[in-house]
Amino acid sequence: MNIHPLRSHLYDELHSRPFQVIPSPARVTHIALLCSEAEKQAQHEHLQQLHGLFGCPVNQQDLNCYEYDCGDFRLRREKHTEFTTYTFINLDIPADADAFDVTGLTPLPQGWIESLPGEVVAAFHVSIEDAREGEEPALPAVKAAFEEMRLVGSSPQGGDAQVWASFQLHSDGFGRLMVVNKQMSDSQLGRLTQRLMEIETYRLMALLALPLARSVSPELGRMDARLAKLTQQLADKGEVDEPSLLADLIDMAASIESWRARLTFRFSATKAYHALVLTRLEELRENEVSGHLTITEFMTRRLTPAVRTCQASGERLEDLSRRVDRVSDMMRTRVELGIQQQNQQLLSSMDRRSRIQLMMQHTVEGLSVVAISYYLIGLLKYVFEAVYDAGIPIDKSLATGVSVPVVAFSVWLATRRIHHRFIQMARKEKPQG
Repeated sequence: MNIHPLRSHLYDELHSRPFQVIPSPARVTHIALLCSEAEKQAQHEHLQQLHGLFGCPVNQQDLNCYEYDCGDFRLRREKHTEFTTYTFINLDIPADADAFDVTGLTPLPQGWIESLPGEVVAAFHVSIEDAREGEEPALPAVKAAFEEMRLVGSSPQGGDAQVWASFQLHSDGFGRLMVVNKQMSDSQLGRLTQRLMEIETYRLMALLALPLARSVSPELGRMDARLAKLTQQLADKGEVDEPSLLADLIDMAASIESWRARLTFRFSATKAYHALVLTRLEELRENEVSGHLTITEFMTRRLTPAVRTCQASGERLEDLSRRVDRVSDMMRTRVELGIQQQNQQLLSSMDRRSRIQLMMQHTVEGLSVVAISYYLIGLLKYVFEAVYDAGIPIDKSLATGVSVPVVAFSVWLATRRIHHRFIQMARKEKPQG
């Protein structure tokens, strides 16, 4: 069989980012960093240093999804289009440790995480508690773990677990999530934790466009008013400074295209990230816990309006671009009509000049007949005198008088024939091109 060269890659893609298997209890730290391709390469080199510090073999290949397992400590790095994520899992938890006293970063050497290349967008700790055989944490203890911040909680997966979150930054500069495992297997717990981390990461990535949308909104308002003023000038029946108006339109179009170049990708990414968040929320299958907002309710109430603001700004920018194009087309049409009118006037003027030149040509032709006839008759007069002097009896005056009409008619006839010949040559000449 003729096998497609990408067949194996297509199969491998579905397994390139497998769900993690996480036992409980555990402490997980998830970090997402915006980075360029050069910073991704620098991150790979930075990760190799960590292998050396832990005394493990160095992996030279920079994979899209790389997992490192060192017993009670696991590390996972994933590369995405514009960011990378690091997931640190710590299974070495003292029995008397509180929820966030120990984190996924605890086993890391001092200073390694601080020197990680890239800009941190998401960074939060996940405390996974085991309540399969014991009691789940009391609500006061949960509030204390979240520094008395307002909580969002739910029972996902049909009540097999309980999730608490504040979706705020805490005193250590990290966000916090708590997952209480009631009766989930390690695989189910890994999938649930992965969904929660993706929800928080994609939520923050989606919100990156909100400050841009808010900053560009006043500019769009001013540009909208400016375009309305220019359109009104075109609609008014009066003299319009077309070069100045066209320069304003070009300046406005350049500004809009500059905004589109800076914002289109960000707004499109926000739409894609929001769709991923909604998909992950549906997969949670949440139930309400003791009157608290569920994660889905919280996200729908807070995230969706922000995303719609970004979408509205993007749509407004595209609408403004289309309107500027329409006004520019109107302006170009107006200029072209003016040029056509000037060309028509120029052609009419040329036609009048051509008729005048033709009349002058006829006049010149008439004068030319008279002049040529005069010189020819003068020559014939010399001929008649020579013949008379030779002894031939002729009446010089009579001969000269008779030759006048004959010469004049002959010259006129020759001039007309030459004129008609040039006209026939012009008609037979084919147009070039």
